[in-house]
Amino acid sequence: MRLRSYLAIAVSLALGILAAIFSSQMTQTYHVSPVPSLSVSSDHATASLPDSSAKSRTSVGSIASSRPETGPSPAKTKALRAETSSTTARQSPSPSTPSLTEEDALNISASRLRAALVNIICYVPAGSGLHSISGSGVFIDPRGVILTNAHIAQYFLLADRGVSCSIRSGTPAKGRYDAALIFISPEWIRANVGVLTETAPNGTGEYDFAFLAVTKSTTDTPLPASFPSIPIAQTPPTPGTPVVIASYGAQFLNSAQVESALFPTVVFGSVKGVFTFKTNTIDLIALGGSAAAQEGSSGGGVADSSGDLVGTITTSTVDGPTSSRSLNAITASYIRAEYASETGQALDILLAKPTSSAIADFAPQMPALESTLTLPLP
Repeated sequence: MRLRSYLAIAVSLALGILAAIFSSQMTQTYHVSPVPSLSVSSDHATASLPDSSAKSRTSVGSIASSRPETGPSPAKTKALRAETSSTTARQSPSPSTPSLTEEDALNISASRLRAALVNIICYVPAGSGLHSISGSGVFIDPRGVILTNAHIAQYFLLADRGVSCSIRSGTPAKGRYDAALIFISPEWIRANVGVLTETAPNGTGEYDFAFLAVTKSTTDTPLPASFPSIPIAQTPPTPGTPVVIASYGAQFLNSAQVESALFPTVVFGSVKGVFTFKTNTIDLIALGGSAAAQEGSSGGGVADSSGDLVGTITTSTVDGPTSSRSLNAITASYIRAEYASETGQALDILLAKPTSSAIADFAPQMPALESTLTLPLP
């Protein structure tokens, strides 16, 4: 599925016992934040970041305890089938902690998701025709495996073109690690030839996932024995499920601020609606408007009160107040199913490998993927 515009897919839907098919078209923008006017030395991501005017000045990095109940605003979209389900909401606190309220459990999930959150910033050489970007990702394995979007991870295919990427974390975000691809969806690459040169690429979020593995520390601090992480869920959330959303939203910062003053955005909300790409499965969730609905949030995480990562932010509208925007995430269950469909093996097999083996196993596929991705480039 290829759309000419990659913003978040937004439509509120009523759930019943049977699946209803909606033919209205919706489209939204990828949640990477362009970093304007970057120049990079050939050996490392040393960037000159001139001040650029921001659309507005807002506070990011605060935790909003309110849970918005308004549905996402309508937008042009691709035809997606609304998913209906009779599945009941998952029970969140474990039987071993009967006194733990759902609010307490969600606060614990928020802390865990915040600790696992990373910023991914990629720099391109001046005159390359490409755009430097800032996005988000989440550690899903204590050995240093990061889940992010394909539209962010595609930059890791371009090292031979002078593109360099850094994994950053903290408050504010600071460079910590280098990483390498261990999987990017070939289906996404084939469906998005030409996206690299677009300033505001659009789409549905289908196939939009990738996995990275940390390779080394870029500071004097050695790699940790275990990275803070949050496990990727097996089953999708249902409408009304309370969730916490975390990302490194950067839309309201200029390029210098993205480099030195980028803070996490963490908000609480709920699942407003669910969608499917092909069959009666919950593949995409609508999260409504919040401070997370901004450029730079791509690859950010959505967790439930069970402490699982249930979704990865893919698309959103990016105009108007953030409270009235629409934010979407592909579900962890969709990522698991699509990975198995494209590779013929379960995602858990990939996650069980030593990261060095996973990197080496994927490396032979990268030249062909790069060649497909860069067809329009000189």
